[in-house]
Amino acid sequence: MLVLSISAQEKTEFTSLDRLLITADLYEVENPKLTILLCHQAGYSRGEYIKTALQLNTLGYSCMAIDQRSGKGVNDIVNQTNARAKEKGLDTRYLDAHQDIESAIDYLYVRNENQPIVIVGSSYSATLVLLEGKENEKVKSVAAFSPGEYFDMINVNGTITGYKKPVYVTASNSETPNLTELVNGISSEYLTHYRPSEKGIHGSRALWKTTDGADGYWISFKEFLKAIE
Repeated sequence: MLVLSISAQEKTEFTSLDRLLITADLYEVENPKLTILLCHQAGYSRGEYIKTALQLNTLGYSCMAIDQRSGKGVNDIVNQTNARAKEKGLDTRYLDAHQDIESAIDYLYVRNENQPIVIVGSSYSATLVLLEGKENEKVKSVAAFSPGEYFDMINVNGTITGYKKPVYVTASNSETPNLTELVNGISSEYLTHYRPSEKGIHGSRALWKTTDGADGYWISFKEFLKAIE
């Protein structure tokens, strides 16, 4: 039987491109099969992943969940990056958080001994990780839970067309038609699209045990991660 040594959750901090201090939680295992960056949805914090990260640990994956500047809190965890941004008078719109994700990739890449990482996004951050991951050589693969055309100034469908690395996407049942259209420019060679038969839910809450259809989401997501180890 494989026995994993999982470290206690550890808080860490690093700076974004504009020097704003970002707060993150580390969930690490010894000799990880993959290292995964976890980015939260609108109005949330790194607390979106407090149980998901531990489940990923049991599969042999190390994780880091960050507070982006666009968000407030969830699961009793306040978004500390957002609080600092407001204190400094910085913008906290969705696109303003792109630099936080880019900086988190750089930080986790170095921590992963300069080996490419997996990036996971939820809702608006799902779109941001799709945009960032396409050309970033520090990104091995992308998983996007409920991405969409959320930004007036960016044609996401056109920008992500021609992806050349593994991409996992999923959403709620009702969001699936729009998601199918969003990713129609990504070759089936690289794309894994899980379409839930149950109602499902928006964002990475699909992986919460309270979600209708959570088991199906987990089965497909685990299969995807296993394939890219």
